[in-house]
Amino acid sequence: MLRTSTLYARLKALNVPCKEIVSMSNHTTMQVGGIAPVVAYVRNAEEMITAIREAKNNGVKYAVMGNGSNVIVADDGFDGLVIVTTDMKNFSLEGNLIKADCGASLTRLAVAAQREALSGLEFAYGIPGTVGGGVFMNAGAFGGSLSDVVVSSICYDTKNDSIRKIDREEHDFRYRESIYTRNPDYIILAVMLELKPGKVEDIVAKMNENIRTRKEKQPLEYPSAGSVFKRPVGFYAGELIEKCGLKGYRIGGAEVSEKHAGFIINRGGAKAEDVMRLVSYVKTKVFLEYSVELECEIRYLGE
Repeated sequence: MLRTSTLYARLKALNVPCKEIVSMSNHTTMQVGGIAPVVAYVRNAEEMITAIREAKNNGVKYAVMGNGSNVIVADDGFDGLVIVTTDMKNFSLEGNLIKADCGASLTRLAVAAQREALSGLEFAYGIPGTVGGGVFMNAGAFGGSLSDVVVSSICYDTKNDSIRKIDREEHDFRYRESIYTRNPDYIILAVMLELKPGKVEDIVAKMNENIRTRKEKQPLEYPSAGSVFKRPVGFYAGELIEKCGLKGYRIGGAEVSEKHAGFIINRGGAKAEDVMRLVSYVKTKVFLEYSVELECEIRYLGE
């Protein structure tokens, strides 16, 4: 606690926006999780780099998150610095290119592209995350993904204390993976996307179709962390879970959604432990029934 208090004082002195003793349930879409002793709300790359350097200098571990849409924080909290990027939200359009800070909303980028008659981000409309988080895990939906449109990204190499440009091929995108999921020393600062000219009416129609499908098939009326499991080769996770009779199965306040078995929702008062116990139970049940090992795509912060 002494180290985090010192870190907080240092960040305040350096004019990095931050707070002490923050409930992480307010920073995740699942609305669960304990306390972080220090949270920094960085507004630009300089503040991000400063926060990470100060954490390292003070021997404090750190974690970077955007909108918290794919994150569960332990009930005991995260004993370190949490860096929230949602105030790093600037973006600009030039021709077919969008340059966006890591904390820019994917949905806002999709709307901005639509207004400029640019196609390629329709799939991202309604995704509750940031572009940094999206590139990190190669987020996708409705047949599209970030790997389709990323030209390059800028990252902070925390190991070598340097800024690097990552070109398209270097991202080594795979299903729900990228160079960033495999290299925790790289922290995304900004992303360059390349889109294609399209007709506004076609782009709007596709976006409306996608959001209609989301509302019909996903439990958007409850807090969740989105789709819980990666799609196993040759199967759909939600279908396997449903075949196991697990729709509506609850542990504490966490429940396998009746609407879409690939989602775990917070029915009220759920704890992180409830969610993770339910994740474990679902994985075990599916493996015993179908010999398929589900892989969780939610990040977990804490012990």
